[in-house]
Amino acid sequence: MVGAKNEKTLRATTFTKEESMLNSDQTEIKRKKEEANFHNQREADRKNMSEEEYLAKYSNKRFYSIVKKSVDYQNEWLRKNCKGKEVLDYCCGLGQTSLNLAQMGANVTGIDISSKEVETAKELLESNGFTNAKFVVGDAENTDFEDNTFDVVVCNGVLHHLDIRKAWKELARIVKPTGSIMAMEALGYNPVIQLYRKMTPKLRTEWETDHILTLRELNLAKNYFNKVEVKFFYLASLGAIPFIGTKVFEPVLKVTEKIDEILLKIPLLNLMAWQMVFILSEPKKNLH
Repeated sequence: MVGAKNEKTLRATTFTKEESMLNSDQTEIKRKKEEANFHNQREADRKNMSEEEYLAKYSNKRFYSIVKKSVDYQNEWLRKNCKGKEVLDYCCGLGQTSLNLAQMGANVTGIDISSKEVETAKELLESNGFTNAKFVVGDAENTDFEDNTFDVVVCNGVLHHLDIRKAWKELARIVKPTGSIMAMEALGYNPVIQLYRKMTPKLRTEWETDHILTLRELNLAKNYFNKVEVKFFYLASLGAIPFIGTKVFEPVLKVTEKIDEILLKIPLLNLMAWQMVFILSEPKKNLH
């Protein structure tokens, strides 16, 4: 009787685990479908709406007028490290980063879950004369790329769309032992920015809002990469946003950028920044 009872318990436990795995798989599939559908719709809107209508619907786009410093910092690194190299634009979106990389002399591959955005990215590079760039529609957390394929992987505002543990593991697998991950991401500590994200749910998927990166995710990256370097951007310069489109925007931005040079060197205060750029290198191989 005891044996029969234990057998029933074992079967029940096994069933519960299998059921849990199935539910987990279904949740993951649902998340990825929502992500693909959201970005397919956004690209359809971009093509079919007037610029005024599009910017009204996706109003957060205007904030990117202040991001010159982080872009310049990233581009300086990419120019030094991408020429003639195999470079992956991870979650390539509309292909602007892919085009930038191709113009720097990189051999570009792009991957994205949105078929419409991949199509647009391919058209963008071909129209600019880069016919050898490769683009695939695929799952960034589980790509079909061979181990040690890329010298550099570029992630621009994409990691918060993903299951970060799976992303770190996959990035460590597909980058070469001597390669690097160059990433630009939003940071999830500033309460004002977080409130704005919560108040504008239609501008992003629910998963995005709940998974903006923090130090927790960067510390998790250390399980997959031996070296993690981080630089923070945009705190005082957020004050220039209300002046976008006015004559005083550029002067205000320059002043607030100077203030940021001081503020963002202060530990803990720098965590209130809007963005961070980080480089992951020395990937740990053969992880299971």
